[in-house]
Amino acid sequence: MRVGVVFPQTEIGAAPEGVRDYARAAEAAGYDHLLVYDHVLGADPNRPGGFRGPYNHETLFHEPMVLFGYLAGITERLELVTGILILPQRQTALVAKQAAEVDVLSGGRLRLGVGVGWNAVEYEALGESFTNRGRRVEEQVALLREFWSKPIVSFEGRYHRIVKAGINPLPVRRQIPIWMGGMSEPVLERLGRLADGWFPQYREPGELAAGLAKVHEAARAAGRSPDDIGVESRVSVGDAASVAPAVEQAKQWEQAGATHLSVNTMNQGHTTPADHIAAIERFRRAWDDSSR
Repeated sequence: MRVGVVFPQTEIGAAPEGVRDYARAAEAAGYDHLLVYDHVLGADPNRPGGFRGPYNHETLFHEPMVLFGYLAGITERLELVTGILILPQRQTALVAKQAAEVDVLSGGRLRLGVGVGWNAVEYEALGESFTNRGRRVEEQVALLREFWSKPIVSFEGRYHRIVKAGINPLPVRRQIPIWMGGMSEPVLERLGRLADGWFPQYREPGELAAGLAKVHEAARAAGRSPDDIGVESRVSVGDAASVAPAVEQAKQWEQAGATHLSVNTMNQGHTTPADHIAAIERFRRAWDDSSR
């Protein structure tokens, strides 16, 4: 199982030094990847009609693609992962271009996790429809793969029309891995049919089996091998006392079928980039010790 970190978006701060120090510390500690959450806008809860959600206008979020351009230049090995990028609120051709550029500048280190999101305020502000986002994301995935694999694309879909146009440069690998988030029945079917991997949101490892069985069933129905679909789980780490239980849970995730795991340090009482760095270093030492 490959082990990475969740970039502490909401608590890292805006100073580039904190971002730099965290990414370099994660790489130096031996982590395999760095996963980034995505939100373009935060909404004021006092806006007309109100607003409820886990994040608001006071919550800091670095933009993933710009962040990855920076991280590509200051790291050498870390895989850069969106977990997830809210694809239907963005223009597909622009995402194809940005993702290809990150892949080129990082030497083929991008993994693009996508999902449909929950925040209608962002969709409205970005000029995209919230109500058809599930239907559009499938066409977007198909078009992304066309853009990344061909210098000239002609594409006629329900939501996109491309006539002999393409991006340049193409990504290093021609097909950037596309993973998906979500756990509804339509999402699990879509995952098995289209995705290279899955970000489930289960709290306990024992919950994974039922959802994974549905993903694998959809994969076989689409003529795909279930073994080609990765699974990334997550554990949270706070103080030193939380490390041993997190390591044990990580091992349970691995036994349940996870191929990847990310260590989350947000909402655990850390107040500085140095706190987050210390937490991921503690977990990594304990994880390495447990594997000997």
